[in-house]
Amino acid sequence: MASSLQSATSAFRNYLRLERGFSEHSVSAYMLDVLRYTDWLSQERRMSDPADISLRDITDFLRTLKSAGYASSSMSRGISSIRHFHRFMHTEQLCDTNPGEQLETPTLTRHLPIVLTQGEMLAILEQPDTSRELGLRDRAILETLYATGMRVSELTALSIEQLLLEEELVRIIGKGNKERIVPIGSTARQQSARYLQSVRPKLMKRNNPHRYVFVNHRGGPLSRMSILTITKKYARQAGINLDVHPHTFRHSFATHLLEGGADLRSVQEMLGHADISTTQIYTHVDRDYLKEVHRTFHPRA
Repeated sequence: MASSLQSATSAFRNYLRLERGFSEHSVSAYMLDVLRYTDWLSQERRMSDPADISLRDITDFLRTLKSAGYASSSMSRGISSIRHFHRFMHTEQLCDTNPGEQLETPTLTRHLPIVLTQGEMLAILEQPDTSRELGLRDRAILETLYATGMRVSELTALSIEQLLLEEELVRIIGKGNKERIVPIGSTARQQSARYLQSVRPKLMKRNNPHRYVFVNHRGGPLSRMSILTITKKYARQAGINLDVHPHTFRHSFATHLLEGGADLRSVQEMLGHADISTTQIYTHVDRDYLKEVHRTFHPRA
């Protein structure tokens, strides 16, 4: 029979998936931290009952991670996962106290994301050979990423019903199954329409029908790794010596909107950020851009 701690871990997984509606990627991230924690409790403390866990046990575990060389970002995520796990166990009355609520999350230095200039972005977008089927598909992918700022997981899951080209909108299903509506510009619409009309039907003949927009050469849905390979390929062809990945398009989308005068609240809505503080990192990028413009063009800078 499973121990109480094992049962709590299994119940927490179901809670994240079913009640919180987290994506499988998010559930896996939480459970990686929680299982590492519960395995340590079982092996090092010989614990099986959640009620026996104290704050000292948690801090000893975190000290072990730190000694093992875990990065501060990994430590911070681990603390967050443990706090959620203990809050869940307390709420579900698996233990009388919640030692996790006394944990303090360390303040992390937020690194500014890599952002492409508008010229660099244009150079990448123009790389695919649109006279070829997969080149036209790739152009539509790159244009859609940049036009909407969607995450790579949102792009791979995008269905034909979500792509509302006549309304100039995309209905995106984001984290926690939350839906948002984002405009899509004319160039991305044109490239997507060309792909849907002349390329996707040919690719789909090679596989069972499904509703995903972007497909591979066999007609199956594209993976996140495939999108990563595509973005890196065309960045390299454009001579961009940066670590370009799909999220770089999202960072650039947000920054270029702010550079153009968009308000932060609108950008938050389009990115699907629950907290505006997450979006505010792009104001720092924008300020750096303004300072660079000032240094470059002001005669007394």
